Amino acid sequence: MATQELLQGKLLREFQTIQAMVEIYCRAHKHGDMSDCQACQEFLQYAHTRLDRCPYGQEKPTCNKCPVHCYKPHMKEKAREIMIFAGPKMLLPHPIMAIRHLLSGRGDIPGKPPLHQSNRHLRKQQEAKTE
Repeated sequence: MATQELLQGKLLREFQTIQAMVEIYCRAHKHGDMSDCQACQEFLQYAHTRLDRCPYGQEKPTCNKCPVHCYKPHMKEKAREIMIFAGPKMLLPHPIMAIRHLLSGRGDIPGKPPLHQSNRHLRKQQEAKTE
């Protein structure tokens, strides 16, 4: 997965946070090494795609405050399960990441997302300019 190429800034930080949570969840549920766990890898790929296509772009709110529901119901439930399990356990292995994630969730509930601000849309626009 080429996260360094596609995501940057706040979106990359958000992906790194969910990746750390999935690692904690996967290890605790004895899925073995996360790189060998197909279910966890599929979830991370899905989360990566959703972050890339988030209509808020770099101004993305935390998912629990977002009025746009971009996860499919079963994946949203999986994300909730992972975050409820791994969230409290993040403080020891990743204290700065955990605190930053908690603070980012303290903002106001956002309004309607601006047009054409998703990371994917901006990247495609940039690629079109360079051609």
